[in-house]
Amino acid sequence: MSCIYPIGGGKGGIGKSFIAANLGALLARQGNRVVLVDLDLGGANLHTFTGISNIPVGIESFLNKSARNLEDVAVPTNIDHLSIISSVNCSMEITNLYAAQKIKIINALAKLPYDYILLDLGAGTNYNTLDFFLSSYEGIITLTPEPTSVENAFKFIKALYFRKVKQILGQNDFSFYSKQVEMNSNALEVTSQVIDSVLERDPAKGERLLQELRKFKFKFIINQFRKTVGAKLGEKIEKVCNKHFYSEFTFLGNVCYDERVHDSIYSRTIFVNKYSYTVSAIDLSHIVKNLQGNMETAALRTIGHYE
Repeated sequence: MSCIYPIGGGKGGIGKSFIAANLGALLARQGNRVVLVDLDLGGANLHTFTGISNIPVGIESFLNKSARNLEDVAVPTNIDHLSIISSVNCSMEITNLYAAQKIKIINALAKLPYDYILLDLGAGTNYNTLDFFLSSYEGIITLTPEPTSVENAFKFIKALYFRKVKQILGQNDFSFYSKQVEMNSNALEVTSQVIDSVLERDPAKGERLLQELRKFKFKFIINQFRKTVGAKLGEKIEKVCNKHFYSEFTFLGNVCYDERVHDSIYSRTIFVNKYSYTVSAIDLSHIVKNLQGNMETAALRTIGHYE
């Protein structure tokens, strides 16, 4: 079964595409079949990180039915075992993706014949981004150590939870329960309060909600980490999330800030290939090891279900 990892976050400029491209390259280097899927609709640039300038086919061909399967629009990169499915040729209207189109993409992702499928998502908390992230029970949240990025990461988690809760409860019940709490509270408080309200008023529905939320095993990476930042920041965020939310959260590691990242982008070369000797490249290698875990855990990974 494929391991599907959506990579998202609360804001732009935090390195989602950088993380996706480099994790993909490292996984492919092990001999795994890996595909990068650029779902930053309207802002696709993942191909630049992989050194590809011409994308002949992509998601647009799958949506307009000129390609029957999503697998048919995968383009090989210059790295063995690593391919990319791009959305760079989609029209600007792709940002307003129809629900049927979104479901078509999500269902097709589950059928891709790869060992690892990495989804590079756009910034923010629009429904397309949230639903793509929730299409798998294991997603990677990327952030930087700045307070604004950390705050936005919590807001992103809150948006994910509320999107899933709304899917399970329905719009009317969600509106009812959300009115029972102070929505201006911080992301941690308001999320738990809404779910606690459901548990109190309708235990059966609340238990169903908890069972679904507990299936998610979120992971996060702190990118552009600097020595001036507390070394335990990642562990602290992991502890806070596991205390206040209802899913499992795992800190995969820091990626040290390196000015040569910009050089690799300008030269259209994946960073871990060009600068494999750097601390940042070693950080990324450790993250891949943490992501893979043991074989037993990997075998239990399950694709999510869009409702």
